[in-house]
Amino acid sequence: MNSVELNDIVVNYSRRGSGNPVVLLHGLAEDHRSWEAVATHLGSFTTFAVDLRGHGRTTAGQAAGTLSQLSDDLIMFLSAVSGPAAVVGYSLGGTIALRAAAVAPGLIRHLIVVATSSVVGSAAARFFEGRVAQIEAGDWAGFAAGLRNDTSQQIITDAELDSVTASRMAATGDGRGYVNAARAMVGIRSEPLHPLLARITIALDIVGAEGDVFCPRRASDLIADAALHSRFHEIAGAGHLLSVDQPRAYGELLARLLRESEAR
Repeated sequence: MNSVELNDIVVNYSRRGSGNPVVLLHGLAEDHRSWEAVATHLGSFTTFAVDLRGHGRTTAGQAAGTLSQLSDDLIMFLSAVSGPAAVVGYSLGGTIALRAAAVAPGLIRHLIVVATSSVVGSAAARFFEGRVAQIEAGDWAGFAAGLRNDTSQQIITDAELDSVTASRMAATGDGRGYVNAARAMVGIRSEPLHPLLARITIALDIVGAEGDVFCPRRASDLIADAALHSRFHEIAGAGHLLSVDQPRAYGELLARLLRESEAR
């Protein structure tokens, strides 16, 4: 593992493989380990799997609860560590990457967003606010039960639910990163990303999961409608947690999209 001090946080990340750089951004209640089964298919690239602010072993710093701060974290990592790179963002990570691509286009060469939303509705905002309230009240039993239920709805295969939930709880740590990211997602209810998406001029691949009830096809369509140069791809037999349901199909698709981008 590697770490680097960037602004007010110490960022933890793994580096593997060789070739052109690819930065991997995980989702809410995850860390760099969520990429392990997927990254095995990306050996022809140098991958940097980053723990987001307050997740895994990355410190929370002066968490502002905004998408702009999280995207600034990514921009700083690209500037200081990986250099200009392709970026793959899953769920929360995809939302962060969309904003970074809009405001710092020279640092992201190719963007792949997976199971990602660019706007948050009232039901999703209430969901995030409810999980934040549990953490802030110290109701860890309630939060753990809620996260297990959330996870069960994000998997459609026979994956081991308790093991996946335990990994997500470990990645959540003391909860500050979860609270920070959840507040950032709530913030795009009042300030959706759509006005910024037309500024993304690089190649944008949008990946959805056939059985995703958290980010259904409509979420991908909204991004595609607002962005200029996008393509949609769907992975069959997967719910929101694609890396759990279909890691091989997911990894092979990412490898193909990254190779195609290099050839253009």
